[in-house]
Amino acid sequence: MFEIFAPLHNKQYRLFFTAHTIALLGTGLSTIALALFAYNMDKGRAAEIISFALAAKMVAYICVAPIIGAYAHKLPRKYMMIFFDIMRAAILFALPFASEAWHIYVMIFAINICGAGFTPLYQATLPSIFRDEVEYGKALSLSRMTYDLENLLSPTLAAILLLTLDFSSLFQLNAAAFLVSAVALSIVIFPANIASDRKSGIWHNVSFGVKSYLKTPRLRGLLSFNFIAALAGALVIVNSAHYAQNIFGQDKGTTAMLFASVGLGSMVMAFGLPHLMKIVSIRKIMQMGAVLAIISLAGFILLPTLGGLFLVWFILGMASALLQTPSGLVIQQSSGVADRPAYFSAQFTLTHLGWLFAYLIAGQISQYMAIDMGMLVLAVASVVMLLVALRFWHLDDAVKLTHTHAETQHLHPHIHDEHHQHEHEGWEGPEPHVHEHRHPKVKHVHDFYIDEHHLSWPH
Repeated sequence: MFEIFAPLHNKQYRLFFTAHTIALLGTGLSTIALALFAYNMDKGRAAEIISFALAAKMVAYICVAPIIGAYAHKLPRKYMMIFFDIMRAAILFALPFASEAWHIYVMIFAINICGAGFTPLYQATLPSIFRDEVEYGKALSLSRMTYDLENLLSPTLAAILLLTLDFSSLFQLNAAAFLVSAVALSIVIFPANIASDRKSGIWHNVSFGVKSYLKTPRLRGLLSFNFIAALAGALVIVNSAHYAQNIFGQDKGTTAMLFASVGLGSMVMAFGLPHLMKIVSIRKIMQMGAVLAIISLAGFILLPTLGGLFLVWFILGMASALLQTPSGLVIQQSSGVADRPAYFSAQFTLTHLGWLFAYLIAGQISQYMAIDMGMLVLAVASVVMLLVALRFWHLDDAVKLTHTHAETQHLHPHIHDEHHQHEHEGWEGPEPHVHEHRHPKVKHVHDFYIDEHHLSWPH
């Protein structure tokens, strides 16, 4: 049961995980403190301020992550992540001096620009620390559990701290958390960057990750599965308070318990996932998560009570873990090491775009539909997305594919690998280097992913 903690025996991962967990806790505390700070600044406009701040967060995630991922292969990941931690600390140190709502919008946008850079780099570096896929799967489950624990503990911890600290002190504590994260990262020995043979050009690099991601059938399937998780998650985030307090006439404590039931379901499943991933394919695990979400949403009609709502929320937490935790493994299988940050940034961007749409859908359901009909609509939408996912991600999906390269002659940065075996005259310089070279026509088989030499998926 406790094999989920086995990756912590790896010293480098232990430091890496510590840095990420501290940064995650700092982010959670910052979000809660921001909400209370906004309320304290203008009690009448607190909800409006928070909604705009969250919108700024989504814009930062969707727009900035591809840019960070575009050039991560050329820049030192370690120092970029330390830079993002230090920048977040600096912004938080300045936050207590904010006196207008727009100050909060700008600062939160800046904090989440750093988050949009930090998280994909963390995700892209993790598979390089673990060469063994089983250990990597355990590390993903541990990360999932950490996310859920942060969601559960941050509100409580922030409330306890504010009993003895003022807002200024809490923001300074959050800033200190990011600085501790930066120090931990400075000790980690990062794997060396692998040279990429990607062509130059700003637009080509910025769009590379998203275009390559969407050209990969299994990743289109992964995105569809993740959208089911977004629909379920948005329902929980947007409507828990409304359902508990307006529909069932409960207090804020019940709302907190509903959120806790989701987190508990996710953590229970996170403990079991490392063993499950040994015996069941990732596609099957995500399919199980989708079916579980659909059954729980549709099943609320049979038990439309507060107890039924708690049960649905608990099962949605389990489904969420099944749908989201293995994503890193799928991206690892679908991308080359050098281009992996661009793929993870694309995943980060596209899934948050899905969450943006899911938030809008969940809000409309709450506004215009009864609770049971709203869940039924989401169940039907999830069925559609499940069919789309299975259509893209075939049952016989293989990592190694036979494919043919036409003869071509071109110019781009490259190293000598299975696609570059040619003679040199001595002037070309160290690898990766640039010179015009010819690729003869060849048919071969290897782990296939979209890159500069594989621009489309073989039929």
